Amino acid sequence: MGTVAAIGARTSVGGLALAGVEVLVAEDPDAVRRAWRELPTAVSLVILTASAVEALGTEATGPEPDQARPLMVVMPR
Repeated sequence: MGTVAAIGARTSVGGLALAGVEVLVAEDPDAVRRAWRELPTAVSLVILTASAVEALGTEATGPEPDQARPLMVVMPR
């Protein structure tokens, strides 16, 4: 079973650490993209803030389905 990670601003994702989520604080678009590229392979679910998913653009979704990518969910604004 994989782990859960969250990427986004500290104020949005910080509390998820209390539930055992691996929190990757990323305050700007470059930090978001770096956190996405450096996700551990054990991560099977990624929680993204709306700003984080905007910063990732097609880097997260890609043009084709990829089963190697973790499942993603976007937090509402």
